[in-house]
Amino acid sequence: MSALPPCPQCQSEYTYEDGGQYVCPECAHEWKAGEAAAAEEGARVYRDSAGNLLADGDTVTVIKDLKLKGSGGTVKMGTKVKNIRLVDSDHDIDCKIDGFGAMSLKTEFVKKV
Repeated sequence: MSALPPCPQCQSEYTYEDGGQYVCPECAHEWKAGEAAAAEEGARVYRDSAGNLLADGDTVTVIKDLKLKGSGGTVKMGTKVKNIRLVDSDHDIDCKIDGFGAMSLKTEFVKKV
């Protein structure tokens, strides 16, 4: 029998696997396998607007027109952003967008491709 991770919320050892997710019967907390490893390391989990996990190097699409401060331009909805880098600051993503250059985005305005 394989050893399942304890619940990240209540530390219960009675977790079980259900369709690719882990479930805690004591506190009813549910989580995915990748989240357990990140929670154990104390690392922040980054999610896009649809709830998909993001990682460094992913490609995302902008889901909303974003007005830029200072330059007066607009990043249009549907713009693809390749090779993102996740950072722990007020904006979660550092990237380069063709025609605009380096900029920072929030994960709530992108969707993983």
